[in-house]
Amino acid sequence: MGRIEDLADRYERHIAPLWQRNLAGAQKTIFVVYPKEDERKLRARKKEFEVRTREAGRSWKEFDFTGAFPAWMAADEYRDAYFECPDDLEMKLETEFNEYAVDQLRQAITATDVDEGTVVGVFGAATLYGFTRISTVLREVEPAIRGRLVLFFPGQYENNNYRLLDARDGWNYLAVPITLHQGDIEQ
Repeated sequence: MGRIEDLADRYERHIAPLWQRNLAGAQKTIFVVYPKEDERKLRARKKEFEVRTREAGRSWKEFDFTGAFPAWMAADEYRDAYFECPDDLEMKLETEFNEYAVDQLRQAITATDVDEGTVVGVFGAATLYGFTRISTVLREVEPAIRGRLVLFFPGQYENNNYRLLDARDGWNYLAVPITLHQGDIEQ
């Protein structure tokens, strides 16, 4: 069995039991952590997570950040000027793009087809790297999480710290980690 299938097994064991309802948003978040070099493999097999979610009696909704930056940039009237002088874009990234990414995810997790029994699978976290921090985006949407938010996270989890793409200093987050290591799933 491959690494992605192992992660899907661990995910299934976590998602299937009865859910505690009185949790904070961060505690309703699950990080499926995998080596960054497995991103394409995970994407090719992401349907496995949907199938296991539905078999556990939960609803599934998928959200993908992959097109967020290109869509945001294409809509900006000064986009051509930013290509000439990319440093001018830095301040907009910290404010406007972050708000855009937050709004996109918030719309997905508060859609009418999402309820307390829905898992929202979030893909494309790596595409935010260099534009905004996934930790900032998650912090903003936490209060709106209804069921469970499952972030597919290419990076590392060690000592309660998450490191996206193994590149930045990690951050501590209350999410439930699902990794390839034994004994890491906490209920």
